[in-house]
Amino acid sequence: MNRRFLILSVAAVAVAVFAAAAWFTTRPASVAATATVPPEQSEALLRSYSPILGPEDAPVTIVEFFDPACEACRAFYPVVKEIMEEHGDAVRVVIRYTPFHGEASEEAIRVLEAARLQDVYEPVMEALLREQPRWASHGGVAPGIILEIAATAGLNPEAARTQMLAPDVVAILNQDRADVKTMGVRGTPTFFVNGRLLDPFGKAELRALVAEEVAAGGS
Repeated sequence: MNRRFLILSVAAVAVAVFAAAAWFTTRPASVAATATVPPEQSEALLRSYSPILGPEDAPVTIVEFFDPACEACRAFYPVVKEIMEEHGDAVRVVIRYTPFHGEASEEAIRVLEAARLQDVYEPVMEALLREQPRWASHGGVAPGIILEIAATAGLNPEAARTQMLAPDVVAILNQDRADVKTMGVRGTPTFFVNGRLLDPFGKAELRALVAEEVAAGGS
């Protein structure tokens, strides 16, 4: 009897260990229990003037600190689009400019703001990201190439040359630079989902954090 009990016990433990191992290897990406940003940073996280992709009243807000010259931002863009498509009206993306790559970044941001004034923001963003290797090389920006690329996506380059220098565009760049420092952002892309910093960072982790916030009703 004791021997039979011992065999059954060993078998039960083996099954439990196997099940635990199977769960560990197949479990979804974990979501970090990060706190929301403190009150003194809340204004710096989200500005009313910032570009919004998706429904303005969506209950879940992804804030992306974004550099159009950043290769990682380019790699994450399809993932962000897929997340928006998956969750529909529940998710919006707010873009915060983070010009870490010098003149190329700043010029591209100015072009994006001109595109926003001309109601072609998303097509121009997608064109700039698609053609990023042509204009964002470390050797410097070829004169006129960013506007040339943007024009293929519907931007009026003549009007854009004036719009890029508008005081409002300069103010947006300056405020976003200040907010990047306030938020302690040191790399791009950096994501916050309903005020929660994405940490650990990764594509699967971003999907999981957004799904969690959507399931919670965006609260």
